Amino acid sequence: MTRYIVRFDPFAGFLSLRSELFNDGALPGTTSTTDIYTNEDRELVVEAHLPKFDEENITINLAQGALVIRAERHNEDKNKKYLIRESSSSFYRSIDLPEQAETEQIDATFEGGVLRVRVPLKRMPAPTRIPISNEDAMKNGT
Repeated sequence: MTRYIVRFDPFAGFLSLRSELFNDGALPGTTSTTDIYTNEDRELVVEAHLPKFDEENITINLAQGALVIRAERHNEDKNKKYLIRESSSSFYRSIDLPEQAETEQIDATFEGGVLRVRVPLKRMPAPTRIPISNEDAMKNGT
């Protein structure tokens, strides 16, 4: 199930490299990270560590079976007319949800710089075991 959760982002490596090389003005331990895990197969939990953002900077949407988390913050001086502005921070994750996700019951909290999105999962029926019969026994009528 977990191998299909995170969409491939071909530019993620470049963004990570840029962040490491130039430190993006961030202090160590203040970069945005994401953890995705399940609690006993009852719920999928997405934890986005967003220390640079406030709750009003964050949006969460459900689009085409994916959970989309965006955060954007701008450092602006109202007295300046920006031609180029590199004093902004942004975060984007798109997470494909499994088919057993209860999308109507998703809930999110933001506390201490950590966005926690809980996606309840439906109980899937146990697989039906198919017995294997011996062809020789079937030919002999036993």
